[in-house]
Amino acid sequence: MSKFSNQIVNGDCLKEIKKIPSKSFDLVFADPPYNMQIGEKLTRPDASKVAGVNDKWDQFNSFKHYDEFCIAWLKECKRILKDNGSIWVIGSYHNIFRLGYHLQNLNYWLLNDVIWRKNNPMPNFRGTRFTNAHETLIWASKNKKSKYTFNYQSLKCLNDDLQMRSDWKLPICNGKERLKKNGKKIHSTQKPEALLHRIILATTKKGDTIFDPFLGTGTTAVVAKKLGRKYYGIERDKKYFKAASERVNKTKVIKENYLDTIENNKSKPRIPFGSLIELGILKPGTSLFDPKKKISAKIMADGSIKYKKSEGSIHKVAATIMGAESYNGWTYWHCNINGSTVVIDSLRKKFVNETEA
Repeated sequence: MSKFSNQIVNGDCLKEIKKIPSKSFDLVFADPPYNMQIGEKLTRPDASKVAGVNDKWDQFNSFKHYDEFCIAWLKECKRILKDNGSIWVIGSYHNIFRLGYHLQNLNYWLLNDVIWRKNNPMPNFRGTRFTNAHETLIWASKNKKSKYTFNYQSLKCLNDDLQMRSDWKLPICNGKERLKKNGKKIHSTQKPEALLHRIILATTKKGDTIFDPFLGTGTTAVVAKKLGRKYYGIERDKKYFKAASERVNKTKVIKENYLDTIENNKSKPRIPFGSLIELGILKPGTSLFDPKKKISAKIMADGSIKYKKSEGSIHKVAATIMGAESYNGWTYWHCNINGSTVVIDSLRKKFVNETEA
């Protein structure tokens, strides 16, 4: 096993990251200090204390100090990203605009900003501002030419066959998932696994390597391990690191059979159905039938098909039968190959193999 694969280390991010070889990771997820600048203790109307973020790791002397820190780790993250890799950074209004500015100055290519809308946010107890109900994520590729991973079809399936939007409604980390000791939160900003599940599913493939420079209590490593990805994380705080280690060790990988995701349509070869006829993979007169084998159509010499009074492309005839404006004929029609029923979409691969031979 590589020193930088499926491992987490206790150390300073800016020191440990320099030990990592260049172009090592497919994805970086960074949840850095937000520099929230909370100068006084927050209290509720009943004078009870609010458990806000006032940890020392989130405190910087000035904006300049914070900017220098962010530029340093963003530069290193770009170095260790593969050419076709991408990065996610998360923040609040305190820091996300500064992070976006630095990302662009370092020639990352911004792909999306995503709003994580919390359905159970902490209220604004003083009533002096809007309730801060969201955080912002920026997704960027290493550069403008990067061929980054985006599992569009998987995200669409995850969202009930609707395109996944850039506003995500997810709960904050709570319940059994929230790590506590003696009734108190171990980490004040522990991220929910649901958030990382969506990010990792969307922008990595099975077996990819993921890096988290601010691991905290280990959410990135835990979800990466579950989804069959490799992970490497750095955490400075010994208490957080111990909690992360215990959590990762208890995590089980989802069974291999259930880690497959839907292939993107754009990754399939773009070929006309008629090419299968020209190459002899399918012959004129061959029967095509629907999944239930109740409807049968014949292939013509020009690649069109005929079913009763309907004729045209595999897509047009399928749409007519289904009563739809359009339909994917590649996945609708089946044929008999050497005694086995196959969907004609599977014949594209054979076409590619024949033409590349």
